[in-house]
Amino acid sequence: MSTRKRPAAIINRQPKHKRAKKRKAPGEGSSEEVLLLDIKNILKTYSTGNQDTEIQPLPERFHEIELTIDCLSSTGDGLAYDPATQHVYVVPFSVPGDTILAKAVHFVLNEKYIMTDFIRVITPSPQRNDSLIKCPYFQTCSGCQFQMLDYGSQLEHKRGVMEKAYKNFSGLDPSVVPNINPTHGSPRQYGYRTKLTPHFDGPSGSDPEKILYVDGKRRWKIAPPIGFMRKGKPGTFDLEDCPIGTDVVRAGLSRERERVGREIGSYKRGATLLLRESTKKIPKDDTLVGKTEEENKASDDIIREEYPDYILEKTCITDQTAKATEYISNFKFQIDAGTFFQNNNSVLPGFIDYIRSCVLPEHSQDQQHQEKEKKINYLVDAYCGAGLFTVTLSSLFKACTGIDIAPSSILAAEHNVQANGITNAEFQAADATALFKSIKFPAEETVVVIDPPRKGCDQDFLKQLLHYAPTRIVYVSCNVHTQARDVGFLIRGGNGDEVEVEKDGQAEEGHKGDYIIESLKPFDFFPQTSHVEGVAVLSRRPRLSQDGEMSV
Repeated sequence: MSTRKRPAAIINRQPKHKRAKKRKAPGEGSSEEVLLLDIKNILKTYSTGNQDTEIQPLPERFHEIELTIDCLSSTGDGLAYDPATQHVYVVPFSVPGDTILAKAVHFVLNEKYIMTDFIRVITPSPQRNDSLIKCPYFQTCSGCQFQMLDYGSQLEHKRGVMEKAYKNFSGLDPSVVPNINPTHGSPRQYGYRTKLTPHFDGPSGSDPEKILYVDGKRRWKIAPPIGFMRKGKPGTFDLEDCPIGTDVVRAGLSRERERVGREIGSYKRGATLLLRESTKKIPKDDTLVGKTEEENKASDDIIREEYPDYILEKTCITDQTAKATEYISNFKFQIDAGTFFQNNNSVLPGFIDYIRSCVLPEHSQDQQHQEKEKKINYLVDAYCGAGLFTVTLSSLFKACTGIDIAPSSILAAEHNVQANGITNAEFQAADATALFKSIKFPAEETVVVIDPPRKGCDQDFLKQLLHYAPTRIVYVSCNVHTQARDVGFLIRGGNGDEVEVEKDGQAEEGHKGDYIIESLKPFDFFPQTSHVEGVAVLSRRPRLSQDGEMSV
């Protein structure tokens, strides 16, 4: 609950607010919708007993107010409820228990909340530890939210985010949603990002110290700010270093800033820079034999990591069309540098080990069921991208098929299975409306791994998946809210009705709700930020056939 110091000049009159534009409905599972649900929950919590309270006017725009933070939202912002105005204030860079001086900036009156800018901490919460902050741009940059929180608290918060996601978005009765497992942390909390994409804006204005004209066209005379967006404010701030980037990416940022400064006059518009780590794995004998000590030293552009039998040479790629190489344990991946690939390779080995443990079921303790249960022999890797799961899981199966709608992804995946000597995998570029048409694997012997983009799966895909009816589904997601929505659809069988949990845990033949959630686990790929990844494991419930026998 907040305590506020309101300027005396505005206590007895209604505030002047900027005329609100008509707001679009937030996208399903978007940050806006997630924040709004958290706000509604806190309003509901404090609504009891407020009926007879005289409501005070809101502060004017850009006025400073004192707020005490009640809780953290799933978006990483602090939320402070003000009983005087019965509104919620959204405060970045804050933790529960902080008393913050903030500036009222954006009023969403129909939803009873106000976005603010962080100014300073008046009284720190016991949870806050500013000595942990390693970035001079924290509280300016929109990238990190949690540098003042110890890592254990970050992991526990992310577990709570996944828990709320299934409460708010799955539409399922709590009885069919298992407890959320503890968050799997990242071995590196800083220096983990293998890709950064800072940018700079195009030439604008007419300041002769900054702008020159070439053939009547504006050009930058000096380099503009190169970095990221400011939190809650327009414009790009100048970023000289980013401590969550890997060492070689940070070195690449410095070199690219120098290059842009030299060449800025050639840019007609703004640009986004690419900084992507690439790795070369060299056996130590190949590195050392026949070379002088001077020849074996890394150059300024190369960072070396030594291991007992090999050396990893790290370089930073800045060309969008170049090839980057990543190693995950003993697996090698080559990707187009500008395309998507997981950006924290320190957590990937543990993540892959967990997925390997999930794709095959634990053996049933019931011997009769064990005899009836068919072994899972096949993998379908939907949204396969560059083949991450096909490559790393292929040894567990007789055959694997990766599916993606992007031909470029299929080419990358095919290259990666060949580079890793895998012979039991194939890939198909399939139309989104017919992803499973060409799959010949028997569904009762197949596990499907899906890893969609942030927007999740569309209903056509989910209906195809239900129709194919694999015995097991492992859903990996970078947005636990759209994941919860999609898992709810699968658990309900797409029929919109709640699934009733039967006494024997079995579904009758033809029952639409054929899946149960075995487990839910969050992963932290992006320490210091509010982002959380989630893994949901679903399995088909045993059915009773007409002769009373159990089948999968």
